[in-house]
Amino acid sequence: MAERPRTLLVVAGTGTEVGKTFVGAELCRLLIARGLVVAARKPAQSGEPGDPTTDADELAAATGEDPMIVCPSHRRYSVAMAPPMAADATGGDRILLNELLAEVASSWPARSVDVGLIEQAGGVRSPHTHDADGVDVITAVAPDAVIVVADAGLGTINSIRLTTAAIRSGFAGPIIVMLNRFDPDNDLHVANRRWIEASDGPIGMVVTNIVELTDALIGRVIPRYCKGCGRRDSGCDGDCLPSLEPARHCGTCGRVVTVTVTPTGTSARCKVHGAVG
Repeated sequence: MAERPRTLLVVAGTGTEVGKTFVGAELCRLLIARGLVVAARKPAQSGEPGDPTTDADELAAATGEDPMIVCPSHRRYSVAMAPPMAADATGGDRILLNELLAEVASSWPARSVDVGLIEQAGGVRSPHTHDADGVDVITAVAPDAVIVVADAGLGTINSIRLTTAAIRSGFAGPIIVMLNRFDPDNDLHVANRRWIEASDGPIGMVVTNIVELTDALIGRVIPRYCKGCGRRDSGCDGDCLPSLEPARHCGTCGRVVTVTVTPTGTSARCKVHGAVG
């Protein structure tokens, strides 16, 4: 039976071609490299006929999933328009928000997933279904955080402020702005970052590379757990595990671990995440 991921992220954007899929895929790879179980979904996608690689294919390559689970065949449209418009243009059925989100909810793996990532199509005010735009999707999904991917160059401040303000109309959680293609030697890029960081609007944090994004998520949005008591690190004073004793809980998920004692020492293992240091 499908289970909602322990942490759910939405990757949104200020528009098309800002690099949402690149950021989402690279984030999945880095989270997996850090020992997390990750799954990604592209609820609906459209593109030019004959595109050799779709957004869902890129996400699937990053997570090791079946591309047809990341985005099912009946939600793939061979015309470069917003999904509901593409459905109309190709004679497809109407796309309704509750049906689309039910498909996503039922598609998560039965095994425990630490991080689930949903990539949106286009900008947040682009139509995602016949009865909802990207903001409506975020509000309905209620993720643990929204990552807004934006270009680093000219015009991005306006796009970011409009996008984050729209998201805030229905979402009160963390928003992280990812300035994609950021060049630290480009004066405009640097000035844009400073201006956005100084904004008193709804922007929570600004990052400029995938490592920085991952670090911003782990611990703040993606919880870590005390290896002694199994509680979230934020709710533990850190004195639960005496020195030299093996871990009792997994630091990634908080589960009780299996401890093995041998003549040469002890080891701890989580049934989901393997060896616990």
